[in-house]
Amino acid sequence: MSQPLAGIRTIRDLPIENRRVFIRVDFNVPMSGTTITDDLRIREALPTIRDAMERGSRVILASHLGRPKPGKDNSALSLEPCGARLAELLNAEVHMPQDCIGGIAKKVIFDLRDGQVCLLENLRFHEGEEQDDEAFAKSLAELAEVYVNDAFGAVHRAHASVHRMARFFQDRGCGLLLEKEIASLDKIVNVPERPFVAILGGAKVGDKIAVLESLLKLCNVLVIGGAMANTFLAALGFAMQSSLVEEDKLSLARTILEKAEAAKVEVVLPTDLVVATNTSASAGEVVAARSVPPGTMALDIGPQSVERFSKYVTNAKTVFWNGPMGLFEKAPFSNGTFGIARALASSPAFTVVGGGDSAAAIYAAGDDLHSRIGHISTGGGASLELIEGRKLPGIEVLRP
Repeated sequence: MSQPLAGIRTIRDLPIENRRVFIRVDFNVPMSGTTITDDLRIREALPTIRDAMERGSRVILASHLGRPKPGKDNSALSLEPCGARLAELLNAEVHMPQDCIGGIAKKVIFDLRDGQVCLLENLRFHEGEEQDDEAFAKSLAELAEVYVNDAFGAVHRAHASVHRMARFFQDRGCGLLLEKEIASLDKIVNVPERPFVAILGGAKVGDKIAVLESLLKLCNVLVIGGAMANTFLAALGFAMQSSLVEEDKLSLARTILEKAEAAKVEVVLPTDLVVATNTSASAGEVVAARSVPPGTMALDIGPQSVERFSKYVTNAKTVFWNGPMGLFEKAPFSNGTFGIARALASSPAFTVVGGGDSAAAIYAAGDDLHSRIGHISTGGGASLELIEGRKLPGIEVLRP
């Protein structure tokens, strides 16, 4: 992937002064009821929003939140809490119409003064958003004079506000966050400094086949943890007992190991694990990866593996991490993931963290670790697809 932003203007290049500017943001934040549990995506959008405000734009923000169901009461997925949090962060009023299209939205937008901000209601309250519907896209386009996409977490989806809508604008481009995301990930895909260590975790091999195969062409060392490692260990003949193992992916895991050997990529798997009888256990037991006791399941990597994985991170020049090392949300099984987070924060390498769980783990580990990571991506799926070398619809449509 060469020059991923070739031909794409950034908000700096666009004539947004005193004009209505539609900024597609990604405010799809984790919620507990109506409380935002992690506002990272809102905070990451602030530089673009502030730039538009300072240049006198009438700022129209739009996002999706969750997966609303047609015909159901979706009021719990209103963007109102996001609007309230944004107002706090900006120390400015955020106007919120009750819909994202139609007369109500138009009135709020056309009443805005230069430098003022409105946040439209959840785009997915309309089925046309996910269907990339022409009529819905046109209704959104009627609200603005300039189009900016700053929603990296959504650029891999051909949805109306991300894809079809942009075609209605001659003045279109990317925001500062989208620019930063692509530039950071480009350092991994295009001539990364070596040694390049990729760390993959999470639950399923099946979800990451394409990225695994792409990373084998890019990295020097592939470290595998989390439940994904269980499948690889089982493929090598280890008895994983009650651990989560994708039985239908064992031959695929063996194929990946063979491809890695052929490509001279070192694959590093856990040598010890933290096991328990169930995910609600109040404590775990450290055992050798070869000796998982019957009736137990692997829920984290063990301390020996943390130390071993961390050495690879310390000696690397580039590190990409996607996916936790275990059930880090539960204290007895968080040491592996938090240990890797600390190793990344201490490494002199250029470090990139992709994926919501990994990003959440960096913040949950405390000690202000996030400030010592080269780049924490706001888009898990988009970052993986970019590494896979795919063309992302929300980026391609921004080209002239």
